[in-house]
Amino acid sequence: MSMSNSEKVKKFLINNTVPILFVVLLFFAIPLSGFSPEYLANEMITRLGRNSFLVLALLIPVMAGMGMNFGIVLGAMAGEIGLIFITDWGVVGINGVFLAMIISTPIAIILGFVAGLILNAAKGREMVTGFMLGFFMNGVYQLFVLYGMGNIIPINNPKILLPRGYGIRNAIDLVNIRQAFDSFIKLKIGDISIPVFSFIIIAILCIFIVWFRKTKLGQDMRAVGQDNDIAAASGIAVKRTRILSIVISTVLACYGQIIFLQNIGTMNTYNSHEQVGTFAVAAILIGGASVAKANISNVFIGVVLFHMTFIVSPRAGKELVGQAQIGEHFRVFVSYAVIAISLALYAWRRQAAKNREIKAVLDEQNEAIENRGGSQ
Repeated sequence: MSMSNSEKVKKFLINNTVPILFVVLLFFAIPLSGFSPEYLANEMITRLGRNSFLVLALLIPVMAGMGMNFGIVLGAMAGEIGLIFITDWGVVGINGVFLAMIISTPIAIILGFVAGLILNAAKGREMVTGFMLGFFMNGVYQLFVLYGMGNIIPINNPKILLPRGYGIRNAIDLVNIRQAFDSFIKLKIGDISIPVFSFIIIAILCIFIVWFRKTKLGQDMRAVGQDNDIAAASGIAVKRTRILSIVISTVLACYGQIIFLQNIGTMNTYNSHEQVGTFAVAAILIGGASVAKANISNVFIGVVLFHMTFIVSPRAGKELVGQAQIGEHFRVFVSYAVIAISLALYAWRRQAAKNREIKAVLDEQNEAIENRGGSQ
């Protein structure tokens, strides 16, 4: 039975509550900020090139039914280790970026495999487990970088070592690779700069994801995401497929963090990765994704809405109440609030769908009983 127009509108509003809220918020915040359209366009293009790759890394685990992978922070740590090594060796430009990716890939694969094993053991609680796993691995990473590098692993560049002779400084200047991707192929239209090469890399990843969904492994992941038991009965190695989805996501997050930091040009050794998972998950949820369903369009809509809020909120807060710091606090509030609201809405929609199914079954049973009674 086809839905009426009012039911379609209601379903659209329910499924897109979060992006609609942000569109309304920006409708009021952008005029308050006073920024010019050229400035906002330039900032958004920069942030799309900087952040989209990281957010796209979340899509594969969603396909496999593992929800939002907060564990992408492990991939970010692997990318940072690669950047430390190429900074020590003095490799410059785009070659340095690619070398950092090559160095960090095996580290990301190992971390992704370990994360996949742990998440398999915590089936049904993957998101909270991934979140806690990020905290645990952050401690391991800091121990490795603070005491292992320069002490066990040779680091020869005194500019990145602490004065005591081992351990990496809090901040590393990535001057050797600063905006290597962004400036490799650059298009300028008026005051707006477009990092063409960065968008080519992002487009390649989008094409890869579309192609991957059609492969045997991609179809297996979709089957696992729909129902583990049915997938296992069909001969799919469910645990192996879930682990592979996390490994791929972790490796992509590793590359995404390198792309992000080459754009920034500075790496905060001990903190750059901490909010990667939270911000990426918040962005894709703002784009209209859910724990069970996400696509490429959700990524770009989410990055635009989320980062536009980041751009205009400090100035809007200053104009509204005289304090830009209000906008800064608003950023953190938004990140966690969006995740909480999205998860609550997902749980509510899931329960509502179950209630509808139960009601439909009961209606069929009552109708069958009435038909039998009428025929006697």
